[in-house]
Amino acid sequence: MNYFIQFLTFFRIFIAPVIYILITTFNFYGWALFLFILASISDYFDGFFARKYNFESSFGEVIDPVADKILVTFLILALSIEISSIFIGMAGGMILIREFWVSGLRNLNARQANSNATQVTFLAKIKTSIQFITFSSYLIGLALENSLIVFISNFFLFVHASFSGFSN
Repeated sequence: MNYFIQFLTFFRIFIAPVIYILITTFNFYGWALFLFILASISDYFDGFFARKYNFESSFGEVIDPVADKILVTFLILALSIEISSIFIGMAGGMILIREFWVSGLRNLNARQANSNATQVTFLAKIKTSIQFITFSSYLIGLALENSLIVFISNFFLFVHASFSGFSN
């Protein structure tokens, strides 16, 4: 089971550039959406199974958020390029800055043996859910060639960028 849990985490890392290529090179938005949904589900289940089967580890605590950041980075870059959106670039940049800042704080706290200071909170889980809904919404809008859905996705991205400042 431990290998399966690790596979779920590494799946997000390896699928991120594939999603990027599907969006920016081939315009296969439906496939990108499908893989992104699988990646989102894997994020939930790797934590669920690790807790259920008591396979929580320091390695998993470190690599899981890194996998999420890699996936988010590739999606923000792909959407910024594909939609040619200054807004997505700016909001995405703010989201990424916050992610790097939190990673730095976690690293600092771990070095000072104070890792409890930056534990993942319920608010952070809500932020991650909003994030997955936002990126799925963009991909649905692109797949359906529906500019209204893409426009509404901008609102979700704004909420996500605003909400990111309040969670770990």
